[in-house]
Amino acid sequence: LCHTGAGGTTVGSITRQELAVAVCETIKLSLYNLKLREELREQATHDPLTGLCNRRYLEENLARELHRARRGNSPLCVVMLDLDHFKPFNDTFGHDAGDAHLCQLAQVLREKLRKSDILSRYGGDEFVLVLPNSSLADARQRLEQILVLIKQKQTRQGSLLGQVTVSAGVAAAPEHGSTVSELVRAADVALFAAEKAGRDTVGAYQGDG
Repeated sequence: LCHTGAGGTTVGSITRQELAVAVCETIKLSLYNLKLREELREQATHDPLTGLCNRRYLEENLARELHRARRGNSPLCVVMLDLDHFKPFNDTFGHDAGDAHLCQLAQVLREKLRKSDILSRYGGDEFVLVLPNSSLADARQRLEQILVLIKQKQTRQGSLLGQVTVSAGVAAAPEHGSTVSELVRAADVALFAAEKAGRDTVGAYQGDG
């Protein structure tokens, strides 16, 4: 039975105050674990430098977007972007300047893409975009506008270090592939063609030849 003594009202041998403290501690621990789980998930799916999605997130969500495009019979494009002459820039100005270069490109892309688009850092200086409900012609037009904006930027690391340009390769589903690996490969082939054509341009997949 409950009784009141010097320690306050008790439930069994535990005071109400102690019980309230225990409940609060349990809630705090649950919230901490939830926050920790979210942070770990963020680290697992996002690039720490640019804050963009990483390769793992891209591959999981591109598969989902492909399924949605097939079901709705809607267009979808995959784009691979590469910073032009990034290695010489990095070697000349250092890794901090190279990181600033990457972050500047990520910021431009983030500002110009739709919420429905997926923007990821694929690795090194390569970025992959997924553009749902975009035809090949639409994707090329958007990319050409983005390339102009990027070219207008200059990387600053204490002082101006030079102009940023990128090359892009674009592939469309289902014409150029129906799986994640097929589309990413086709976009990579198109990117290689754009670089071979002189860089700072957009190339569309024309086959492996």
